[in-house]
Amino acid sequence: MAHLNGVWLIDAPASALNNQGALEGERTDNTIAVKFIRTREGTYPYVSAQAFRYWLRGTLSGVGNGWKAAPIFREQKIAYTDSNPIEYWDDDLFGYMRAPSKKADAKAQAPEREGETATDTEITRNSPFKVGTLVSVGPVDLTSDFGVMSRHDADYARVKAGQQRPADPVPHEHQFYRTTLKGLFDLDLAACGTFHHRWKTGYRNLDTKRIEICKELGLQATPEGDAYRLPTEERVQRVATLFEGLAQLEGGAKQSLHYTPVGPSLFIAAVMKGGVSPFQHAIGADRAGNPVIKAAALTEALEVWGDQLLSPLYLGWKRGYLDEQRDAIEAALEASGVVAVVADPRLVFQRIAADLRENPAWLD
Repeated sequence: MAHLNGVWLIDAPASALNNQGALEGERTDNTIAVKFIRTREGTYPYVSAQAFRYWLRGTLSGVGNGWKAAPIFREQKIAYTDSNPIEYWDDDLFGYMRAPSKKADAKAQAPEREGETATDTEITRNSPFKVGTLVSVGPVDLTSDFGVMSRHDADYARVKAGQQRPADPVPHEHQFYRTTLKGLFDLDLAACGTFHHRWKTGYRNLDTKRIEICKELGLQATPEGDAYRLPTEERVQRVATLFEGLAQLEGGAKQSLHYTPVGPSLFIAAVMKGGVSPFQHAIGADRAGNPVIKAAALTEALEVWGDQLLSPLYLGWKRGYLDEQRDAIEAALEASGVVAVVADPRLVFQRIAADLRENPAWLD
């Protein structure tokens, strides 16, 4: 089975993209902390995979191309999507777990459920699209920014005339950082648009009702008889739209104060025979914590895994980002004889989608 495996970088020059809430014992009562990992080497800010997937879901809802997001339903303390991957594209590519409450009062207190797909058993789906936590390539010293809210409870003309005292400002504080975030990703191409009904966690994608829908739509059954598959054109369209969403990715916390484009400034990927991620160590950091693209590590990974490659090497790289390293990497790839596509990340994502349409066997 083919997988698109890769690693990407997000440039965060002064950012607070994922926060963990208030810090206790600080000089202000409402100090907001970023998420970070503390190690012996220092502090590594990170963005959780859940936050990244939330950004991507939001972006995909606005890119067009027919993207169909699943509705959300809630029963008291549990919530779930409609869990219908046949109709909803995010249920297909992002997976789901649906175990509706069996308590009588749960249904009674649930909101309006018009359009919900009936469910007769617990169903789960492993996400074909997997992302790793985005972690700083090097340790950083977190910066605290101190501010006040003072635009309240004051008539400035009366204050100036001495008839009213200025209102006390409300102090607030938050952490932010300057770094580059690195994360892994993997897309199981065969799993996209393929829905199993085995009695196994992650592979019980369909219950009786959803199997009936597959049959009504005339979906193809797999030779093993334990799954149904959408037509190839529809599967390709869903995956191609996912790539377009990645190219236009928006999101992140504190954007009104620390606007940060969160689309990848650089990524390395390839379609391979399996879910191994060979490019993790092709990107590291120097002593100052700046990202370094390691030519020797990249070319060795391509040599070691060359018999597993199904596609060119896809190298999305924004001009203006690490330009001083780009020429050396391109020269190393040319010398190794590797077929590589090197361009702006959006153009490379579009090339991946085009190559997928030309190679539908990757989805088998």
